[in-house]
Amino acid sequence: MVIGVTMVKVVPGQEKSAYNSLQEIEGIKDVYHVFGEYDFVVIIEVEGLSTLNRLVDTIREIDNVTATQTVVGAEL
Repeated sequence: MVIGVTMVKVVPGQEKSAYNSLQEIEGIKDVYHVFGEYDFVVIIEVEGLSTLNRLVDTIREIDNVTATQTVVGAEL
C-alpha cells in the first residue's frame, strides 16, 4: 500500500468545481480545503507507485488545477 499526500493549487474562485472533480477520482481517500499556498490537501491510498503516478496525472488534468506537489509514504 502506498500513501500519497498531494497539495493542489486551483484557479481562484474555482475551488468548488475542483473539489467536486477530486471527489470523483477513485483512489482518493480524503480531500481537505486548506488556506495558504495550496488550496487542497488530497490523501491518496493506492497499491503501488505507478498507480499513484497515474492518479496524480489525472489530478493535474483537471481544468482548474494549476499546480500540484506530492509526497509519498509507505506503510511499514
